Amino acid sequence: MRRRTEALVLSLILLVTCGATTGPAEAAEQVRRTTECQGDWLPATPTAPDIMNGEVEFLGLPPVKVSKGVNWRTDPYRNRSWSMVFHSLRWMGRLVADYETTGETAYLTRATEIAKSWVTDNPRRGGPKASPYAWQEHPIALRAPALVCLSKHVNASWLTASLAEHATMLSNPNLYEKGHNHGIDQDIALLGIGCRYGNSTWSGLAVRRLTETVILDVDAQGALREQAPRYAIYVHERLKVAMDGIRACGLKVPAEITRRWESLEDFISHSTQPNGFMVPIGDGGADVRPVGYDHPKQTVRVFGNGYVYGRTAWDRPESAFYSIRFGPGLKHHGHEDHLGVTYYAQGRDVLVDVGFHSYENTAYRRWTMSTEAHNTPSVVGATFRGKTATALSRSSIGGDRQSYRLTDNAYGVPRTRSVLVNHGQDVMAVLDTVPKGSRVSNLWHLAPELSTVSNSGGRIVVKDKAGWKATLVQVSMPSCTPVSGLKVVRGQSDPYQGWVSPAYLQKQPAPTVVSPASADPLLTIVVPGTDKPSVSCSGGRVNLETSTGPVSFRVSGADLS
Repeated sequence: MRRRTEALVLSLILLVTCGATTGPAEAAEQVRRTTECQGDWLPATPTAPDIMNGEVEFLGLPPVKVSKGVNWRTDPYRNRSWSMVFHSLRWMGRLVADYETTGETAYLTRATEIAKSWVTDNPRRGGPKASPYAWQEHPIALRAPALVCLSKHVNASWLTASLAEHATMLSNPNLYEKGHNHGIDQDIALLGIGCRYGNSTWSGLAVRRLTETVILDVDAQGALREQAPRYAIYVHERLKVAMDGIRACGLKVPAEITRRWESLEDFISHSTQPNGFMVPIGDGGADVRPVGYDHPKQTVRVFGNGYVYGRTAWDRPESAFYSIRFGPGLKHHGHEDHLGVTYYAQGRDVLVDVGFHSYENTAYRRWTMSTEAHNTPSVVGATFRGKTATALSRSSIGGDRQSYRLTDNAYGVPRTRSVLVNHGQDVMAVLDTVPKGSRVSNLWHLAPELSTVSNSGGRIVVKDKAGWKATLVQVSMPSCTPVSGLKVVRGQSDPYQGWVSPAYLQKQPAPTVVSPASADPLLTIVVPGTDKPSVSCSGGRVNLETSTGPVSFRVSGADLS
């Protein structure tokens, strides 16, 4: 197979480069736009004028000066995402796309210089000017379409040879990221090269692998298995690119790809809070706003791969919304957030996830991925076992009330969490239980715009700048005794606690409630909209008064109902 692939590569090079020129094709009076060069893959920054002025800007970080002879080892921020975008050459593709729309030949000339410089300085086997990031699997996948775009206007042996080398790398099963969004990008790239040069071996392999990857990455319910809902948007968009590419290549889109692509819309919609922002689970920022996705009729949905989502109603910013995490152990873009909950009510974030900061291997990044950065229970004195699966063992879904029970052995002993959400009179109640002889504690990360008003008698009252208030009440069960010793931490750095990341590379202080260790089950009740909810217990029933009326529910062992 290897000899056959190498022979195909050599044949392709000889076929395309015979009589080839070494620069831009002669410009016609009007440049023809191509599907390879126009599309959503083009970056918003830097713009063509920026690049012509020697400046590149990625990821919202300050622009970086790039000389005419590009130094491909440039790494000003020691940020691997920045390096990945730099070596993707999509910014070079921006020049070619703008050449097609403006006819400005200087853009094509500069794009050719940039691409040739990259090819010369970054041989696959390395060299003094080569970047160690140049031939990693994701930059290869993102760079290939940019080079294919350039090839529509430049007929040069160095470019054709580089594309053939890219195809060889993309075909390598040892580099293929099966069941991952990177694999989808790799298939799009290989399909593009194969279709550009009529190589059915490459294009056929891309379609076969893509089908397998989609089945692994998107389950039958439409839930993304990468454990970060915001990546569902990326996968949905990239699958659209892939399907368009398959059709443009004269091939048929496999039905299973189409079906799972369509099913992603429900998952994206259910993962979106009433304020329009996606709940920041896993490597997903709190500033991600999905646009253009139709919502389903269901207001509550359980996705078997680890997500419970519920809301009062669609298209109402004041609707209540909650999320609960369970399912397979951590992988890909997930965090150690099992049994974690978020809660949005009365048009405001109340209980939040800490969110996503960056992919850099820093102490803060590691903390954001840990169980301490989520609204989870812990078994005090026991060692946390990462990548442990969590089961959703019970669920009861009614129109105005839903309840769930989850359990796992992440600390070597069972920890059980039951969650009840009441709508209309907005309340979230959470019961955390561990076996006799163990002690339980929990964490509650509150929205950064909330500040502490009071902390006494097992009650913490918070408010926002508009004066809206909410109360977190904690009692031990079955005695219904208020928990003393609740602590609010904000902006602590050693160890990290009391932070959220509202956007990429950003963090800000936020209140986190830390409960003391308890040998008894801990019942936590969150009541939005009031600072004076009355709470009483009688015969296993908890009664409380909200800002809009009374609510009662039953506590039975480890269950809430």
